[in-house]
Amino acid sequence: MAKVFVLLAVSLAQLGAASAADLTDAREIVRRSITAELENSKRAKNYTFLQRTEERELDDGGKVKSKQSKTYDVTMLQGSSYRRLIERNDLPLLPKEEKKEQDKLRTSLVDRRRETPAQREKRVSEYDNRPGRNRAMLHEIPEAFDFRLLREEEVDSRRVYVIQGTPRAGYRPQSADARILLPKLKLTAWIDKADFNWVKMNAEVIETITWALCLFKLSPGARFELQQTRVNDEVWLPKHTWAMLSARVAFVKKVNLEQEATFRNFRKFQSDSQMVSSSVAP
Repeated sequence: MAKVFVLLAVSLAQLGAASAADLTDAREIVRRSITAELENSKRAKNYTFLQRTEERELDDGGKVKSKQSKTYDVTMLQGSSYRRLIERNDLPLLPKEEKKEQDKLRTSLVDRRRETPAQREKRVSEYDNRPGRNRAMLHEIPEAFDFRLLREEEVDSRRVYVIQGTPRAGYRPQSADARILLPKLKLTAWIDKADFNWVKMNAEVIETITWALCLFKLSPGARFELQQTRVNDEVWLPKHTWAMLSARVAFVKKVNLEQEATFRNFRKFQSDSQMVSSSVAP
C-alpha cells in the first residue's frame, strides 16, 4: 500500500478552473518546483531518520477493525535506501527478531559493496525511478494539468504559493506511471516561495486507478496528505503523511485502509560505514 501513497503524493493536480494568466504563472511555479524537488532528492540521500507507520483497517462504517504500527530506521546504503525494523506496535523487537534484522542489514551491506558498477547502477536507477518518483513522469506534470494560483499564505513561518489544478483535457501521458495516475488525480500544493520545494500536498483520486493486470483497483475518493519540513536549512524531508483509501484486491477482497506515518530524528551521515558501525559489528 505504501507505493500507492507515494504515487498519489507526486501528481500535483487538484480541481479548479483558471484564467489564462493564472495558468501561465502557476505552471511556471510548478515547473520550477519539479526541478527543485529533483535536486532536493539528491541532498535527502545524505540523511537517515526514523519512520513510524500505523495502518488501520476500517469497516464500511469507518470504525477501526484492527491496527498495527511499525517503526523503521531508514538510511542510505550504497546509493539506495534501506529500512531496518526496530519496533512493532511501539514495543522493541524480541531479541530473536532483532538479531534477524541485524543479520539482514549486515548481509545487505556486504552484497551491495560486492556489486559490479553495472549492478550498482541498475539498483540505484531502479530506486531513483521507483513508483511515484519516476523522473519521466515528474517532468510531464507541468504540461499534464491546468493549474491555478489561488493565493499566498504562511506555513510553519514559510511563505508559500497555494496552487490547484486538474488533468488537462486532451493530454496524452507518455510514461507508464503517468498513464496510470495523471488523468485520475486532483491536488492542492503548497510550494515554498523562496526555493520552490513542496511544503504540503493534498491529493484525491477522481477516477478508479487500476494496475497489476487490474488485480488492484483504487476507488475514487481516496485521499493523501503530505507535509515536509526543512532540515539544517539545506533539505526538505517528510514530516507527516496520511492516506485514506478503499480498494479491491484480486477482484474479490475489498479493503478500507487508513495509514499515517510520522518521521523524526533526522541525522546527517557521510558514509555507510559510519551508519552501520553504530549498530552492527564489522
